[in-house]
Amino acid sequence: MRASEPSRTAMGAAAYRAAHQSADGGAIFLDPYARRILGEAACAEADLKAQDPATRSFRLFMAARSRYAEECLDLSVARGVRQAVILGAGLDTFALRNPHAGLKVFEVDHPTTQSWKQMRLSETGLTQSLPTFVPVDFEHEDLKTRLVDSGFEPEAPSFFIWLGVVPYLTEASVFTLLRFVAGLPSASIVFDYSEPLENYSPERRARAAEMGARTAAAGEPWLTHFDPKEIAERLLSLGFTSLEDFGPTEMARRFFGLPRDAPDRGAGPHVILAGKQGNPRDVELRQSSWPQLS
Repeated sequence: MRASEPSRTAMGAAAYRAAHQSADGGAIFLDPYARRILGEAACAEADLKAQDPATRSFRLFMAARSRYAEECLDLSVARGVRQAVILGAGLDTFALRNPHAGLKVFEVDHPTTQSWKQMRLSETGLTQSLPTFVPVDFEHEDLKTRLVDSGFEPEAPSFFIWLGVVPYLTEASVFTLLRFVAGLPSASIVFDYSEPLENYSPERRARAAEMGARTAAAGEPWLTHFDPKEIAERLLSLGFTSLEDFGPTEMARRFFGLPRDAPDRGAGPHVILAGKQGNPRDVELRQSSWPQLS
């Protein structure tokens, strides 16, 4: 990101969430604050972009990854977690929607993006249930120190959400953070990652490369990709004991009604849950109650 302005990818993610509310009726992920915090002009631009059918699949993935992460958090809270950390929060609105009494929410982000968000919250009157803001530059500052200084309790059970950040960090920075979470006595984390371009089919590879070129032109190039088998092995070596990895096919089955016998969709973006003590999603979710998209 450019030092003098909020992250453009954070703005882009917020735009997808806002467009999902209008174009899809929030069918996968309902967020009553998504459009309000983004602003009228940015929402109009997001709605215009959503008219292009080619944007639909990624918009739905963005909605599904947020829903998945918050469902995992819900189950963790049921098991006793009382502190949640949203890393690279951008314009995330979970703290405003937090349904869990006693759950303390920390939002970690680059100082510039976080200051811009706080300004937007003030301008729009969204001042209820605010999180504890923790400004951090992931590449240059120690996350644990900044969190503890802000009231985070390392010995207490915790849950981390880290969406839309990993591809833009160096691999060393990614594993510094994952090593920190793995070193906590009782912690889980949900994050997303992308596979290397060589894993994609030729058609999907071209689309992925085009998207990567756009983010690079905005000053936020993709730096890190992972093969699913590789990331699983490395997470286990850090000390995580349970993993759940959802790629394009699994996400489509879980959230979009893709038949179980449908062909595999191949490489693409993934969302993964890594935990230290059992899988918070051991409780089976009732997919039959989810809306299906045509």
